[in-house]
Amino acid sequence: MQLFRRLCAALTLMIMAPVALPGWFAAFAAGAPTPWEMGMQPAANEIKRRIIDLHDLVLVIITLTTIFVGVLLVIVCTRFTAKRNPVPSKTSHHTGLEIAWTVIPIILLVIIAIPSFRLIYFQDRTPNPDLTIKVIAHQWFWEYGYPDNGNIAIESRYIHDEDLKPGQLRLLDVDNQMVVPVGKNIRILTSSPEVIHSFFIPSLGVQRYAIPGRVIETWFSVDKPGVYYGQCNQICGSDHSRMPIVVRAVTEAEFKAWTEQTKKAAQADVPTAAPASLLAATNTTANQVQR
Repeated sequence: MQLFRRLCAALTLMIMAPVALPGWFAAFAAGAPTPWEMGMQPAANEIKRRIIDLHDLVLVIITLTTIFVGVLLVIVCTRFTAKRNPVPSKTSHHTGLEIAWTVIPIILLVIIAIPSFRLIYFQDRTPNPDLTIKVIAHQWFWEYGYPDNGNIAIESRYIHDEDLKPGQLRLLDVDNQMVVPVGKNIRILTSSPEVIHSFFIPSLGVQRYAIPGRVIETWFSVDKPGVYYGQCNQICGSDHSRMPIVVRAVTEAEFKAWTEQTKKAAQADVPTAAPASLLAATNTTANQVQR
């Protein structure tokens, strides 16, 4: 019965492939999760490529270890039975065996640890960032600040089902995307005013918590222009599933044009300037707080 169900599922997949593949390929190319995806999302930078390499290394070690242990179990179950060994062995110690099952696991752990530590330090931070973005996680939306580009600040919220346009992904697309230039090292500073959130973009290999009262640093880069999707993967409340992240990577010229356009839009929404006396009082209070 189980074999029959699997054959039916495979046949259905073959029949539906011509219809479903175009939409799946669009999501695949956009750095988004795809139906029936078995592995990780395609890498869009060096960080993700190293993560995939480490994953493949550990998978090989785990597979070989599992096969080895399984073979040993089969040998023990078939060879050392009461029928074949009516008089059991009284051997209590075997020096060579005890050394082997102690040293071999240590060697495997060292093989795993070396690339793991290298990856941790590599993705921790970049010494010479080309751009800094402040990521503030709210309940339940994201705020992106660009201190290097005139302190631009935008809020990013998910698009409700009834407002989705053709081609937009449910629970993944947002009204305002994070825009970054291609080929640049982007430093990310995460924080949160309320609860713990998580800034997670699978195809870019970036994941950092946003913790109240702390500023946590990470970084990423993007190899080529495109749209890359992520989501908060920390259970942060009732709208946890409605905190998507969308990164749009553009050329440097397009990024400069976007920053200028965003600045003009922000200036158009700026209210009337406060009186000089109020500004002076505010500055005095700020100086006192710093002291």
